[in-house]
Amino acid sequence: QVQLVESGGGLVQTGGSLRLSCASSGRTFSSLTMGWLRQAPGKGREFVAAISWNSRSTNYADSVKGRFTISRDNAKNTVYLQMNSLKPEDTAVYVCAAASTGRPFNYWGQGTQVTVSS
Repeated sequence: QVQLVESGGGLVQTGGSLRLSCASSGRTFSSLTMGWLRQAPGKGREFVAAISWNSRSTNYADSVKGRFTISRDNAKNTVYLQMNSLKPEDTAVYVCAAASTGRPFNYWGQGTQVTVSS
C-alpha cells in the first residue's frame, strides 16, 4: 500500500506561484511513477504532470507546459509541483498519484485546493 499526503495549496493571485508537495509512505517510493492530476468544479479529473522513478522522464499537459515543473526527492519520499504564472483556469483540487512503472495510477492522495484569483 501507498499513502500520499499533499500540502502547499492555497489562494494566489493571477501570475503568482505555488509549490505543492506530496509525501509518500508505505511502498518504496523510489520504485514508483508519480504524478499530479487536478479536478476543477463541475469538471472531470485532468492529468497535469508525471515523473518517472529516476526523474529521467517527465510529461506535462499542454495547458501547463512551460509554467509547471514536476520533481521528486527519493531520499525524502516526496514529489513536488512548482506552479508559476498561475491563471484562474488553474483553480482546482490537485491530487497526487502513484503507480508502478508502466501501470495506471492506482494510489491517490486526498487532494489540496489551489485557487487563483483574477
